[in-house]
Formats: sequence, structure tokens, C-alpha cells
Amino acid sequence: MAKPPKTSIPSTQRYLDIAAIRDGVIIMRDGTLRAVLMVSSINFALKSEQEQEALVGSYVSFLNTLEYPIQIVVQSRKMNIDAYIGLLKEQEQKQTNELLRAQIQDYRAFVVDLVELGEIMQKRFFVVLAYDPAANIKKGFLTRLKDAMAPAKVIKMKEKQFNERRQDLQMRLDGVSSSLQGMSLKVVQLDTQGLIELFYNIYNPVTSAQEELTDVGKLQVEEEPAFAP
Repeated sequence: MAKPPKTSIPSTQRYLDIAAIRDGVIIMRDGTLRAVLMVSSINFALKSEQEQEALVGSYVSFLNTLEYPIQIVVQSRKMNIDAYIGLLKEQEQKQTNELLRAQIQDYRAFVVDLVELGEIMQKRFFVVLAYDPAANIKKGFLTRLKDAMAPAKVIKMKEKQFNERRQDLQMRLDGVSSSLQGMSLKVVQLDTQGLIELFYNIYNPVTSAQEELTDVGKLQVEEEPAFAP
């Protein structure tokens, strides 16, 4: 009997809007670029009235100075304390004093119950910046129209084009980072490893809680080239 022909199952990557991640920059399938800033939080309620007014004023000034859209993302996930619990277990095993060992054991059980029963959530804050070559006012109308009509071709851009667009995006990142730091916020730009881990956690919420992503350099993946030769 003749074997039925093998049907190729399309990769999940085909259904994502992301074409590639390189040098801390996300290349979308439409040719636009994205960068992500991870931002710390401020306990606004603990600030004095003058400090609150100053923060609100700084935030309003920040929004008024923006000449391009940004996206603020708040990610809420159940707090993962596995690493901390593992550290407590190690200290418990190394402890020679029986009383201290019992106290560590009770404290470890207390922390586990507190997180599970209280459903303590961990919040992370991100600011996403985009760069759209088709919306670049420095380009002529025909050039912008050509890029918009041929997004697949733009994706496989030359490295020189990518570096130029990344520099323009970096200027926006520097401006936004400076404004946020002026509000006493800590700002860190996600690198390639951080971006991949972010999307891994978003698209695999259950798996990521049980299995951490390995180093990007150790991954063996097949992907389409993001740059034309």
C-alpha cells in the first residue's frame, strides 16, 4: 500500500506578528521595529502631597513632549517563589542548630501558604516604543508608500538599513528613558534574551512557570533570515 503523502504542519511562528528579534530590537512582519523598556513602580500613596503633585506634573509634561505613540503594558502574574524556597531549603539543611532549623522550616511553610492562599501577584511594567519607516517624515511620500506596499521585502532589510532604523528608535528610547528617570523611576531596556523570555512567558504562561527558558545562545532554531545578503 502506498503511504499517504506527508503533510507539513505550519510552524507556530507563522502566526506571530514577529519576524525576528535581533540586538534587542523586535522586527515585525510589516517592517516596523519595536523596543521594550522595563520600568520600576512607585508607591504613590506613600508620597507626600507635594511629591504626588510633582510626580503628576512630571508625568503630564512627559506625555505632552511625546511626538510618537507609546504603549504602556502592565503584566500581572502569580508570584514565583521557587528560587527563594529552594534557598531556604538549602539553609535549612546546612543548619546545625535544631531550633533554628525548625524555625526555618516553619517560615518556609508560612511563605508558601501566604503566596498560595493570598494569591499574591507580581506586577511588571513595560513601555513599548515603535518605529515605523513608512511614517518617517524624513522620507518622501513615494518611498513611504513603497515600503508600505511591500512589507515582506522590508523585513529582509539590509543590515545597514536595520542599523539606521535602530538608531532612530534608540533616540526615542533615550528620550523616554530620560523622562522616566526624571520621575525617580528605574528604566532598563530589554535585550534579546529578555525580549525572548518576555514573549515566552506571554505565549506559554503554564509552561514558563514550570520550565525556564535556556540561554538564547544555546538554542538551536531554524528561522528565516532577517537581512538580505
